Amino acid sequence: MVDCHIILASNSPRRKELLSGLDIPFEVRVIKGIDESYPDSLPTQSIAEYISRKKAMAYRAMIAPDELVITADTVVILGDEVMGKPKDDADACRMLHALSGRTHQVITGVTLTTRERQTSFSVETGVSFKQLSDEEIDYYVSHYHPLDKAGAYGIQEWIGHIGVTGMQGSYFNVMGLPVQRIYEALKTFGIVPFV
Repeated sequence: MVDCHIILASNSPRRKELLSGLDIPFEVRVIKGIDESYPDSLPTQSIAEYISRKKAMAYRAMIAPDELVITADTVVILGDEVMGKPKDDADACRMLHALSGRTHQVITGVTLTTRERQTSFSVETGVSFKQLSDEEIDYYVSHYHPLDKAGAYGIQEWIGHIGVTGMQGSYFNVMGLPVQRIYEALKTFGIVPFV
């Protein structure tokens, strides 16, 4: 195993919890105010990975020789619309009404960066919602305040319990971090203890 200090570049409690599940020590280090914009011409399937690489660029100059930084970004895609984090409760309700009774894609882009090497990938999961009532949407938004979540929902929260009727792909990816793919990528860096 390579002696490497892993940095998770995210304040998300869900990402911290998911990465902890790999039993590999890490620390959280966050740079505030990173520009997460992307070119309008970028294909929707490429946006999350593009932003994860953009975040990695912000860390590149400060990476120590023995450090590996994990950056990630998650987007929800419904048809041609890319849903990031809602601006306010009304926007969250609008997003949930749009997702109601339909299947959408959750894409998380991940970039692993050291001083010498960088690798990026995206993981896509299809999520289907039942037809949600106005009351269910209002209850969820007013009680759970999902303003920090792409697509205005957390699958591990109440709305996921009562609303998700099917999924194709990784559950953890929908939570915000495709840990199985990260584990495989860390193995290529020689970081997993028993490789």
